[in-house]
Amino acid sequence: MDFKKILPLAAVVATVPLALYAQDTTVAEVAAEVDMTPPNEDIGYIFTTFMFLVAGFLVMWMAAGFSMLEAGLVRSKNVTMQSLKNVSLFAFAAIMYYLVGYNLMYPGDAWTIQGMLGAFALTGLEPVGLADTATDLTYASVGSDFFFQLMFCATTASIVSGTLAERIKLWPFLIFTIVLTGFIYPIQASWKWGGGFLDADYGFLDFAGSTVVHSVGGWAALAGALILGPRLGKYKDGKINPMPGSNLTLATLGTFILWLGWFGFNGGSQLYMDTAANVADISRIFSNTNTAAAGGAIAALILTQILYKKPDLTMVLNGALAGLVSITAEPLTPTLGAATLIGAFGGVLVVLTVPLLDKLKIDDVVGAIPVHLVCGIWGTLAVVITNPDATLFGQVFSIVVVGVFVFVVSAVVWLILKATMGLRVSEEDEIMGLDKAELGMEAYPEFYRG
Repeated sequence: MDFKKILPLAAVVATVPLALYAQDTTVAEVAAEVDMTPPNEDIGYIFTTFMFLVAGFLVMWMAAGFSMLEAGLVRSKNVTMQSLKNVSLFAFAAIMYYLVGYNLMYPGDAWTIQGMLGAFALTGLEPVGLADTATDLTYASVGSDFFFQLMFCATTASIVSGTLAERIKLWPFLIFTIVLTGFIYPIQASWKWGGGFLDADYGFLDFAGSTVVHSVGGWAALAGALILGPRLGKYKDGKINPMPGSNLTLATLGTFILWLGWFGFNGGSQLYMDTAANVADISRIFSNTNTAAAGGAIAALILTQILYKKPDLTMVLNGALAGLVSITAEPLTPTLGAATLIGAFGGVLVVLTVPLLDKLKIDDVVGAIPVHLVCGIWGTLAVVITNPDATLFGQVFSIVVVGVFVFVVSAVVWLILKATMGLRVSEEDEIMGLDKAELGMEAYPEFYRG
């Protein structure tokens, strides 16, 4: 370091306070002469952009939650595969949402079919989404909006992963993920959040995505589960054979990570943080989101104690997630008491739906269909209870339209993949475990068990 050059500069800097003192001038007075306060519209822009970025990385953290939840609920011989699927699906979602998904979802004026199908185009970080027409400025940076919305898209794919675990091949699953995140999810999301026909013509209300995100993942997972079939030995000789997960500690960690990420999921969906009223609404959303999760967990805890004489941890974990999904369609208008009851009813639905799926021989490894599909539908209907702007017809019609579209298109894609590549691993590979059979590595090599 050349101190001969630094010392003269330090001397100059040291004279600044002395010069101010000599002129009887305060630092505040100097700052006042140069007004560095941004204009009001810029302050709103800055805070809303900041909110999107913080909420976005909270939702991104949910990817870790899904990964840990699935790693804990599958058998040890399939943990590495679930971890790889979750990392890979997130990466593919990021690329596909950039290539085509974002512009399909937020087409602006570039509708290919007005209100139904947006533009197929690369995403540029220009004002293509919602805009403040009064000032001709976007309400937040497009980069922050793109980042935030991408996380919702990736969440939809994560829902599918757990349901089809332990028997699906890696690459057919990833190809389906490409179609889901690039086309299926953005098209139906544009019908609500892009200003499409469900929003404009039917008054569909879905604040943060009980239907647009969660039930979409559930419908895609249900189609896949029906076509793929159950795991070997799950339903045999008229009996339902439990297949316990490998690590309930990881599953519990994953649930808490998802719970944390949900504050960004619902809170960020307020979309604005430019006024005191919007900040107050965000705090209300956080509180309602939290109490709904608590209601779902407690309801599952009590109900499993009554039904099975012992509490079931996996049901309690899914009960908390059920409460979160249930409140997602409208986390702002309920009171804390109503939010708790909405979440609690979601927890009850999960406890009742999991054994129902087993009776129907629909094998859902992690319980994603009860949590995300069933409670996504319930949460969307519950909007009518607390939001006077919602209509039962608008909510039911939108649930049906989105459900039919996603289930049918997903089934077609799954059937094409089954006919061309094959969806399911061989019996030998499934018995061995996908970690060794498809990847040649194990998550717990020192403690491997079959």
